[in-house]
Amino acid sequence: MTSDGTGLASGDRATSILIASDHAGVRMKARMVAEMERMGYHVNDMGTASETASDYPDFAHPLADCVSSGSATRGILLCGSGIGVDIVANRYPRVRAALSWMPEIAELSRRHNDSNVLVVPARFVSEDDGVEIMKRWLETDFEGGRHARRVDKIDRAGTETGADGEGDATG
Repeated sequence: MTSDGTGLASGDRATSILIASDHAGVRMKARMVAEMERMGYHVNDMGTASETASDYPDFAHPLADCVSSGSATRGILLCGSGIGVDIVANRYPRVRAALSWMPEIAELSRRHNDSNVLVVPARFVSEDDGVEIMKRWLETDFEGGRHARRVDKIDRAGTETGADGEGDATG
């Protein structure tokens, strides 16, 4: 493990993917890891490895922190509905987690929103569909252009006054 906690050398960040799940996503995560390795990615599995009940924040927080800090560029989170890990990840600055239940949603999240964390609802999509969602997300680039302006506004949200003009947007 490197000092940044990811286990990734700086040159590996572009071809490396972090992945984590709670117990509900373990089987699908294993399929995704195998497919990403076949595709040539270095995969850092941040847990869990068991189908014994676990708490999704214990796995979502470390992954989101790595993406937020810049020690990793992209990650994938899985839980039963995807909602819990999505909420956790999107609390972090510079994390744009996208809950995707079909390949087209994953693609749009990359093209238009430059999502850097893919969230898959493991109990609501088949393993085959989950792998296809992941592949589409990995293969899609950000379009930039008018979308870059919007993404910049998302990333500035925590550093400016909130919608009510009182303090910062994080509370």
